[in-house]
Parts: sequence; C-alpha cells; structure tokens
Amino acid sequence: MAGQIVSAILVIFIGVGGCVAYFWGANKLLDVIFPSRGVKGGAAIDNLRRQGVIRPWLFIGPALIILTVYLIYPVVQTLILSFQDRAGENFVGLANYSWAFGDREFRNSIFNNLLWLLVVPAACTFLGLIIAVLTDKIWWGTIAKSLIFLPLAISFVGASVIWKFVYEYRGEGQTQIGILNSIVQFFGGDPQVWISLPFWNNFFLMVILIWIQTGFAMVILSSALRGIPEETLEAAVIDGANPFQIFWKIMVPQIWGTIAVVWTTITILVLKVFDIVLTMTNGQWNSQVLANLMFDWMFRGGGDFGRGATIAIIIMLAVLPIMIWNIRQANKETGGH
Repeated sequence: MAGQIVSAILVIFIGVGGCVAYFWGANKLLDVIFPSRGVKGGAAIDNLRRQGVIRPWLFIGPALIILTVYLIYPVVQTLILSFQDRAGENFVGLANYSWAFGDREFRNSIFNNLLWLLVVPAACTFLGLIIAVLTDKIWWGTIAKSLIFLPLAISFVGASVIWKFVYEYRGEGQTQIGILNSIVQFFGGDPQVWISLPFWNNFFLMVILIWIQTGFAMVILSSALRGIPEETLEAAVIDGANPFQIFWKIMVPQIWGTIAVVWTTITILVLKVFDIVLTMTNGQWNSQVLANLMFDWMFRGGGDFGRGATIAIIIMLAVLPIMIWNIRQANKETGGH
C-alpha cells in the first residue's frame, strides 16, 4: 500500500511538474527565437505577431497530439478492422456487419441495451429532479444531497461489488447475508438468486447505475432550479397555483433544456455500460450488453478482431448522434460560448 501511494505521488509530481516545465520552457524558447525586447522598429512588431500566432499552439498542440494518438487513430484502426477477418489480416467486406445483425446474442444485447435506455435515463432524471426539488425545501437538504451524490465517487466496479452483497444468495438452510434476500425471508418469501433471473436481472443491474447517476442528475437539475426567477414562482402562488401545478407547469418547462442535457448525457453512458454487467453477471443469464459482447469477441475465446471491432463501431454510431445533439443543446444553454 505504501509503495502504491508513493508511486501515485510521484506520478502526480512528475506529470504536473512536466507540464509546468514544458509550458515555461516553450514560452522561453519562443521568446528567444522571436524576441520582442531589445529589437527596434518593425522587427519587434513582426516578432510579437509571430508569437501571437504560435503561442496558442504551444498550449493546444500536445492535447491535439494526444487526441490523435489515443482517439482518432484507434477509431480509424477499429473501422478498418471491422472490414477484416478474425485475425485482422484479410478483407471480408460487410461480412462482420451481416453476422452481427443475424446473430442471436447480438440481437439480445441490442434488446438489453434498449431496456437500459428506456429505464435508466428516465429513472435518473426523474429521481434527480424530484430530489432536487424536495431537498431545497428542508433544512438538512445539503446533507441529503451530499449522501445522494456520494455514490458518484465510487467506481462502477466498486459499486457492483457493494450491490453483490445486496443481491447475495446463500443455499437453502443457510443464513442469508444479502439484504434483499433477508428482507424477502423476513416477510415469509423464498430467497432467490436475483441476478440469474433472465430478463428481470437486467433491472437489478440497472438499479446500480441509477443509484450512481441519480446524484449527478440531482446536482445539475438543482442548479437549474435555482436559476428560476423567484418572481415567477411568487406570481404563481398569488394566482392560486398549488405546489404540483407550480412544479409541472412552471418549473419543469423553464429547465427543460437542462433536463434534456442530463437525459442525453446519461443515455450516452448507458450505451457504453460495461463494468456493471462484467462484474455482476459477465453477460450470463441473458444479461449481455453490447460493450460486454464486444469485449468477449475482441479479447476472449482466442479473440476475433473483426467482429469485436464491428460491435465497437456500432456502439460508436449509436452514441455519436446523441453526443452531437447534446453538445449543440449545451451550446444553446450557454448562449453559444
């Protein structure tokens, strides 16, 4: 443990120190190559102009290089692999895409992803909105928000391990340590292996992501609610509107843009969901999703680069239009800045 902590501190020190050294050194070098001091006449103005053109690239240049190496190149390479065979050596055209839409497991993954898309963004957004409204009305609202937001700090794998104890099942005659089975047993029901129930296990897995992401939705929507003019709410009260009418007819319409952004952000996350399924069921019992299926084809069973890359491209194509819409909506919310 101590060695890991020391390693983490060293990485932070070297990373931050390296960035500071780079920007300081790059700016110094630029001043040496195109000096503006000690130079007279038009040469000083020309050098300042050159510095103004080059200096921004000193800051965004490393980011563009990293983006190209770790994002753009992998996307292009994955697209090429999707048209190749298992070993990624021979061109097979659209054979992998034809296989994907004809494969039963792929269709089951699509169905499960659609279930996640229908339930998780709606549940997170709805719960986040309700909690944001309610916690603004109570004196201990800040404490409640902190507790609800806390799961967001936990990794998906860590959250899955926690929920494994919630759904834990022990054999017949043994003491049930899983919270859910203990409750069921207390009320006279029979304990179940909840995550092995086909179809329904998808919803048990969704609960984990809802538990994590509700805090995110709550924080964003709470900020939006505080931006509603108090005069509007006071006028509604004077006109005789009840709390329910104020909520649905005044508050929700005024933050609809923020609700849409939260919804689509969580939708993008759901399309890429992987860790929870891998940790809880590994795609067994008809709980497979696209990202987990891609991992299986790409890295397991000998690896099939063509089919794994094909599923990755399909996930990207599903995410891309939602992401573009989300960015445009966010730009509208900020006035295009």
